[in-house]
Amino acid sequence: MAHHSLVDDLTKAVFQHVHVQAKVDEGCALIATLQSLKNDILEGAELCPLLDDGSPEIASYNEELAASGGRQTWHSSPWLFCECYLFKRISTHFRLSAHWKDYDAFMNQKMSTFRSSQPAVAELAARYRGIIASRHPAGAAAAPGSAEEQEHVLFGEMFEVCLWGNATDLSLLTNLSYEDIQKLQGSAARKAAESNILVNDLPRVYEKLRSSAAQQQAGESSSSSSRVDIVLDNAGFELYVDLLLAGYLLSSGLAREVVFHPKNIPWFVSDVTPADFEALLGVLANPAGFFGEGSSDNSSSLVEDLTFLSTQLESFRKEGRLSLRTSPFWTLPCGFAALPREDPALLAELRASGLVIFKGDLNYRKLTGDRAWSPTTPFLQAITAPAPSWKQDDADASTPSLADVNVLALRTCKADVVVGLPPGRDEELRAATDPGCDSAANESALGGPRRWAWSGKWAVVQFSQAR
Repeated sequence: MAHHSLVDDLTKAVFQHVHVQAKVDEGCALIATLQSLKNDILEGAELCPLLDDGSPEIASYNEELAASGGRQTWHSSPWLFCECYLFKRISTHFRLSAHWKDYDAFMNQKMSTFRSSQPAVAELAARYRGIIASRHPAGAAAAPGSAEEQEHVLFGEMFEVCLWGNATDLSLLTNLSYEDIQKLQGSAARKAAESNILVNDLPRVYEKLRSSAAQQQAGESSSSSSRVDIVLDNAGFELYVDLLLAGYLLSSGLAREVVFHPKNIPWFVSDVTPADFEALLGVLANPAGFFGEGSSDNSSSLVEDLTFLSTQLESFRKEGRLSLRTSPFWTLPCGFAALPREDPALLAELRASGLVIFKGDLNYRKLTGDRAWSPTTPFLQAITAPAPSWKQDDADASTPSLADVNVLALRTCKADVVVGLPPGRDEELRAATDPGCDSAANESALGGPRRWAWSGKWAVVQFSQAR
C-alpha cells in the first residue's frame, strides 16, 4: 500500500517538472528503482548493503547485514529490522539523487489526511482555547478539592486525546475514508474507547509532574526535572494533538519546557519529520488557506481558535520552551535498549528530562525490543532487557539505561507485542476476538497470533519511573 502511493505521488511530482529534463529523467529512474525494490520484496530477495548516503545510520545497517553472513532476505529477516531497512533504503535512493534529495514521497498523504481531520481539529481547538482561558497554574497553592479533582480529570482528558490521536496511522490504515477518519477522531469515539485502555498509569504520571511543578515553583528543583520530551510518531492529526498536549503542559505549569523528537528522514509513511513539524505550524498560522474559508459551517470559529493556538505555540518557541531535536538514533534498526551503546549522549539528554513520552506502536515495539514477551512481563523488565545482538554488550546493572529515564508509553496496539497486562487479560481478549482461541487451556492457540492487538482498538498507557 505504501509503495503504491509512493510511486503514484512521485510520478505526479515528476510530471510537474517537465520543464527540467534532468529532474524528470532522474525522477523516472527513481520510479524504476522503487519498482525493482517492490519486485525484490515480493520475490524474497537477499537484503543488499545500503549505499553510503553520508548518514551515520548506514554503518549500523550494513554491519548487521554483514554479521548475518548474507542470510538475511525480505522473507526471513527479523521483522523490525526488515521494516526499518525498507524505509532507510528508500531514503538513500532520494538522498543520493541530485534533484530529489529533500523530496518526501509521503508528504501528500500526510497533509491530505490532516485536511480530512477538520471536524476533530475544530472540536479540539475550541476545547483547548476554552481550557486555557479558564485554568490556573499547576504549581500554585492547592485549590479546593473539587477544582483539584477537575484538574486531574482534565489532565487525563488531554493525555487520552494524545493517545487516541494515534488511530490514523498511515502505514497501517491507508484505506480510511473521510467519514472513517472523522469517526475515529471525534469525542464520541474517544469516550467509547476509555474502557479499552488495558493499563492506565496516568494517575502516577500526574502526581509525578504535579510534584515536579510544585518543587520548581518553590525553587527546590533544577529546570531539567520539569522538562517533558515527546518522541513523536505520526504527522498530521497526531502531531496536532501532540502540540495541544505540549501547549496544555506549558500553560498549566506542569512542564517548564517541551522538547519534540522527530525522525530526520521520511519514515514508516506517516512519521513526523522536521519539515512536517514546520508545515503543521504553518497550517495553524494560516488555517483558512489550508482548510478553505468556507470549508465548514464554523470556519470563522476554527480560524480564531487555531490562530489562538498558533500564537501561543509561537510564543513558547520564541521563549525557548518549545523546541525540536533530531537524532539519527530514531531511525536505527535496533531497539531502544541499545541507547547506552549507540547514543550515550542522547541517553544522557533523556535522563535529564522529567518525563519522556514515547508515542505509538513502533516506538513501543522498539522500547520492548519487539520480542515475544509473555503479556504479564513487567514493563520495566521489557524495556531494560538487552536484546540479542551481533554487537557484544559489556554493560552491567550500574550502566545507565532506560531504567534511569522516566518513560511513559502512549500506545494503541497494532502488533502482537504487549507487556504489563494483568494475569488472564490476554486470554480474555483472545477468547473474545479469536474463534480459534476459545479457552485458556488451548495452549496452541494462546501461542499463536495475538489478533486482538492488531486493530488499534486497545491501548496501554505505561509508566516507568527512573531509579
